[in-house]
Amino acid sequence: MKKKIALVAAALASVSGFSVTHASDLTGLYALVDKVTLEPSTGRPERIQIWGVFVTPVPNDRNDYQPPMRGYLYFQLPDAGTDLARREWADLRQVAGKRQIVGLGSRYALKARVRPATEPPAAPDPYSVAAGLYRLRSETDYAPIKSLLQYRDR
Repeated sequence: MKKKIALVAAALASVSGFSVTHASDLTGLYALVDKVTLEPSTGRPERIQIWGVFVTPVPNDRNDYQPPMRGYLYFQLPDAGTDLARREWADLRQVAGKRQIVGLGSRYALKARVRPATEPPAAPDPYSVAAGLYRLRSETDYAPIKSLLQYRDR
């Protein structure tokens, strides 16, 4: 009976996300969003600045991420999926300043560069709606998310 309970508990733990092993994380980036600026600020935005702390993938590696970086992302609307992109941008505005971790895009579709705050916005990166935007729980030992929560400005 104890063996059966242990097997059920192990199965529940793996299904509920308590497992610490992760295979081939395909997330484009993880973020703690401080603020969002839409351009133009009225009407239907065509560009977005996302300010905060970001963890981006190590190039050509399916599992590892760079250390957290503070700055901003600068995107323009994609050629296709503009309505979906604007809905995701509205969701980003809702989480801004709330210490809510979000995952954004696909590792293979999202091409984002974290820009330092001192760099003026120019030549926005194309926004990708491939994998969407999703909120993540902060109670985890997963290194990219944990590093965001532990980040301190240097």
